[in-house]
Amino acid sequence: MTVALLNPLVTRLSPPPIPAVQAWGKSYDGSLGPLIDLSQAVPGYPPHPDMLRWLGEAASSLAYTNYGAIEGETALREAYAAHVSELYGAEIAAGNIHITSGCNQAFICAVMAVAAAGDTVLMSDPFYFNHETTLSMLGIKTGFVECESANGFVPAVEAIERMLTPGVRAIALVTPNNPTGAVYPPAQLKAIFDVCRKNGLWLILDETYRDFLPNDFGAPHGLLNEKGWQDNLIQLYSFSKSFCIPGHRLGALTASENVVEEIAKIMDNLQICAPRAAQGAVARALPALAEWRAGNRLEIEARATALAEVMTGLDGWKLEAMGAYFAFIRHPFENRSSTEVAEHLAKRAGILSIPGEYFGAKQSQFLRFAFANADAEIIRQLRGRMLDFQV
Repeated sequence: MTVALLNPLVTRLSPPPIPAVQAWGKSYDGSLGPLIDLSQAVPGYPPHPDMLRWLGEAASSLAYTNYGAIEGETALREAYAAHVSELYGAEIAAGNIHITSGCNQAFICAVMAVAAAGDTVLMSDPFYFNHETTLSMLGIKTGFVECESANGFVPAVEAIERMLTPGVRAIALVTPNNPTGAVYPPAQLKAIFDVCRKNGLWLILDETYRDFLPNDFGAPHGLLNEKGWQDNLIQLYSFSKSFCIPGHRLGALTASENVVEEIAKIMDNLQICAPRAAQGAVARALPALAEWRAGNRLEIEARATALAEVMTGLDGWKLEAMGAYFAFIRHPFENRSSTEVAEHLAKRAGILSIPGEYFGAKQSQFLRFAFANADAEIIRQLRGRMLDFQV
């Protein structure tokens, strides 16, 4: 009997990291208080009551029980296009929008549209692990642009240009960044976009966490106002964090109408259409809950402030970067890997975090804290546990 083989592009990958990290917490004995989960990037507060009501109404409506438009519900595409236009001061139409089942799916669609097996997509180092594994499963090569802590983990144009070898089709970046929290300045994004235009590359820009930029930040960048932006830019977004509905899996893609048409071919094979009831509810919530979302931004800023206070003078621990949902923290144990430190931190101190090396082999001195999961009072409890912690 000959055993049938599985796809080695999949089997060579490690298991999903979040469940592995959360399993460590099951060995914590509770002696220092309840487990503090800073592992997965989920909002640590509930959706707005109106959001829940609209989801319930849409889910029980016959109008959403059949297949919908592949590109997304017209109402949501129009509402989101209007939102993007207002935020960036740009002219974005519904035809520039494709709705997906979460932002990870938006990324899969984007890279499949621009790169084939054997092509190369550049990523930052550290990188978002789901982007790296997606490329690996598709047989797309990855090139890593090293982002130094001294530069706030923001990719330098020169570092990108050094990686421009034959076969590079796109650069995939995340801002505010996962895992570091680094916010890429608009001028730096413009410089990177110019490199893409000069070299005929796509810039795939994941802005999942843009709703949690500081209130006075303004537009995240001006790329959507650049003449011919459609020829080199694909922008990604998630409704999960801002509306606190990650379980409903809803994301969006902003691109040229031509790219949207190509992505519809991919979506028709992946899922046909994103969840329709959630689309109907978010189309109502997008304009209606703007003030509530702004309040949540302030709440996340309060949690960031609490973490910064915790990290001040914390006996060898160093806060290297922070923004939106994340903090990238250097641990003080030079001869220990981040995986070992994170595992012991979970089991002995009751703090769940993601090892830095999950985001790149060179990141072994770091841990990622997803501080949006916990309120300020809980975050302040970290200090005592980390002061006394030893691997």
